[in-house]
Amino acid sequence: MLYSKRFTEGILGSNTYLVWDDASKEAAVIDVGNRPALMSDIISENDLKVKYIILTHAHFDHIYYFPEYREAFKDAVSVLHVSDNGTMGNPRLNASVLFGSERVFDSADMTVNDGDVLYLGKEELRIISTPGHTSGSICILAGKMLFSGDTLFYDGFGRTDLGDGSTQSMAASIEKLYAMDGDITVYPGHGTKTTIDRERRNNPYMDF
Repeated sequence: MLYSKRFTEGILGSNTYLVWDDASKEAAVIDVGNRPALMSDIISENDLKVKYIILTHAHFDHIYYFPEYREAFKDAVSVLHVSDNGTMGNPRLNASVLFGSERVFDSADMTVNDGDVLYLGKEELRIISTPGHTSGSICILAGKMLFSGDTLFYDGFGRTDLGDGSTQSMAASIEKLYAMDGDITVYPGHGTKTTIDRERRNNPYMDF
């Protein structure tokens, strides 16, 4: 069975999620805008091993502590969509230049595409390509949990005016998510959780 914990002290209010399989004790960190020390107690208490560091996209506020996570979890494999991996080292595309930093980050260890599956024990983390906020934005479906990065929020969508964002691609991605089961709980990159059904009824993508 999969469990998750949200951390909310991130750069620009970004969320970081720790997801783990209670049977195997394997875990994944999703987005790294929060300091790794915040999750040390829960990792220790549950005897977890971080197997993956998954980035939903390569924007500054979601990758800020990437070097620290690699240092803290040396055996973990970092994961990013193939279309965003080159963005890591580009301050304009990773948006750090907008905040006066011009940060350059190393590429992820492993790239993924739509439909790829990662495993925590026997539990699946399914990669869903959702371009729009960036060309390589992804969501991660874990059972009835959808980690949506900056694609879908409670009452909102990711902006499309940064780097290689695309309003047309975002519309197609939202339509793709809205075709999913309504009872899926959505855990976004910023703000509080929601459901597919709630957003489908109250947050029509054609209006953004």
